[in-house]
Amino acid sequence: MYHTWMRYFTPGPVHHRLGLVCLGVGLQHGTLPAVGPRTLDHHVAVVISAGTGWFRGPDGPRRPVAAPALLWLTPGVPHHYAPDPCWDESFVDFTGAATASYTELGYIDPDHPVVPLSDTATARAAIGRIVRAARHGNPYLEVETAAAVHELLVALRRARADTGSDPVLAALARDACQPLSVTEHAARHGMTPAELRTAVRRGAGCGPKDYLLGIRLGRAKELLIGTELPIAAVARRVGYDDPAYFSRLFTRRVGTAPARFRAQQGQAVPGGFTDRVPDPDHPPTIRSHSATDGRSP
Repeated sequence: MYHTWMRYFTPGPVHHRLGLVCLGVGLQHGTLPAVGPRTLDHHVAVVISAGTGWFRGPDGPRRPVAAPALLWLTPGVPHHYAPDPCWDESFVDFTGAATASYTELGYIDPDHPVVPLSDTATARAAIGRIVRAARHGNPYLEVETAAAVHELLVALRRARADTGSDPVLAALARDACQPLSVTEHAARHGMTPAELRTAVRRGAGCGPKDYLLGIRLGRAKELLIGTELPIAAVARRVGYDDPAYFSRLFTRRVGTAPARFRAQQGQAVPGGFTDRVPDPDHPPTIRSHSATDGRSP
């Protein structure tokens, strides 16, 4: 015996231009029939919350699957799987141009179709949003489900059993604004540059240079908006001794020069500047009128 519920969608051309669309969602549990062998033209994330089974890829032996786990079904790749004897699964079918970027960043991993997870709670919550959006007559169906697929991919990346508190990434983030090369960062961790690249790509989905640059430019934006420091001082604060190089790098990556970025953001943010940049880990609390003047909401 098994129980199953599923819905399938057909997003239009405009929705496909969102970059990611949901094609279907399903919830199943029990002694389910085997799936395949078959080949699909889109992606499917199969989240196994309880139970055991097996998975077989192209020309490979059966691999055991034990919950919590994720099965990646990717376009053009034959697959065959089933519970043994039963399991609890939820699945989401999706497609779109954004899948290429998610794959490059490591959120979708076609080379590892069976992924152990630490838990499935956050993934199931994202799938639950798709299920609720799938009610008949929902005018926001395609956009709500597309947004939930993005959320699902992030939740699955966080839930991978090989992902946890990464001391290398934490140290890189802490030291990102120091004027150190990738080689020097690697030496601090007793690693070769190649080993550091592998570790950062596994944990963050990008190379060390991009990881450090993202943190540096984020900090530079905060300083440009939150202080009146000269551009050269901002450059030094985020690890660049050459302000001209910093300005070129900022312009290329952000799309506008530092001075123009400051002017645009300064015009858009009410209240002017302060000389203290808020700590991103401890954001200030925005008080409501009722908290300041005693009025009820």
